[in-house]
Amino acid sequence: MAQEQRIAVVETVSLTKVYKDFWGRDKVKAVDDLNLEIHQGEVFGLLGPNGSGKTTTIKMLLGLLYPTRGRARVFAKDPSDVEVKSRIGYLPEETRLYQFLDSRETLDFYSRLFKLNRSERRRRSDALVDMVGLSPAASRPVGQYSKGMARRIGLAQSLVNDPDFLILDEPTAGMDPIGTRQIKDLILELRKRGKTILLSSHLLADVEDVCDRVAIMYGGKLLCCGPVKDLLSQDEMTEVLTDRLDEKEVEELRGYILDHFGRDVVSVGSHRDRLEPFFLKIVAQAQAQQFATSGALAGGKVSDFFKAIEPPQGEELLHQLTEAVDPALVNTKNLSEAPRDTAGQTRRREVLDDLMGEKSESAAESIVEVERVEPVDRESRKIDSSVLEDLLKTSDGEEGQAPSKTGGS
Repeated sequence: MAQEQRIAVVETVSLTKVYKDFWGRDKVKAVDDLNLEIHQGEVFGLLGPNGSGKTTTIKMLLGLLYPTRGRARVFAKDPSDVEVKSRIGYLPEETRLYQFLDSRETLDFYSRLFKLNRSERRRRSDALVDMVGLSPAASRPVGQYSKGMARRIGLAQSLVNDPDFLILDEPTAGMDPIGTRQIKDLILELRKRGKTILLSSHLLADVEDVCDRVAIMYGGKLLCCGPVKDLLSQDEMTEVLTDRLDEKEVEELRGYILDHFGRDVVSVGSHRDRLEPFFLKIVAQAQAQQFATSGALAGGKVSDFFKAIEPPQGEELLHQLTEAVDPALVNTKNLSEAPRDTAGQTRRREVLDDLMGEKSESAAESIVEVERVEPVDRESRKIDSSVLEDLLKTSDGEEGQAPSKTGGS
């Protein structure tokens, strides 16, 4: 189980980005030799002061910027790959939306980019508007929204495609404590469903609440990276929590520790709750009394259209481990042994008919295309006669079927 959770969704190797001036001279090294791995199903926090290279790193992972040196891989592919982009949801640091569209129209517009049908667009838009707590303001143009409400609809926009990898850049900026708590709960729920999340935020308490691992950058360099609990643990101190003690019991405790362990107690006092749960409790009481409000609500449940990602096993895992192999290196004689599906059976028969009709070279090029092999020169496009014999063979009534799209990977 632990091995399955180590699948890398994001990998950077010596990733470097240098901005140049007008004369082509190095001006700013925004990211300097960054090596990171983000694993499937984890929430990863990317931290650092302003100008430390966080946003530049995110833009390179999105394929919006090209690295000066090194490389980045998302789902084992180049970030500029269109298929990779379709699996990513992105909430930028600044929410920029069409000001005259309402929330449902906004989500419908972005859903069209992923070629969702009309009924599915409507279903997802309604579910997301309710989930982010904007149902009372759904008919208002987003140009009239406050900053926090705009962040809510921006978050909904990043989820319309049910992404496998979600990048959130300052997701709680401008949000009230209710919205902040809601986003943290949503992040935890998406993690339960196997999603991978990259969170960049200056609100360290929020990062501490939801992140499994964090990385801290400064001046474009990676200073430290590891699990939150390991980075924050203070092995030189011990904390003891107990029910309330009166002053006499506190003094007895101090004396006992001093007499038996020779150590003085640093501090003893009443345990304090955090401000966030106290605030949420007060607001929940007001909502229970049905106080009128025209602002955002606490939001509904997470929509069921978000699919859960199961860790790959068996053949699927083997395929993911081998999909990066260069197809030009695959032995052409073994192509007939690749997995086949019935969808390409007709196409294969047409190619074989062409081969029998003395169109050998053009048909050979077609069959190579079907097998998804990209030869490095024209001579390698010629198919050996033994391959044609394998293609014409039948087994248990199964005539030569075209390999699936993943065959030969």
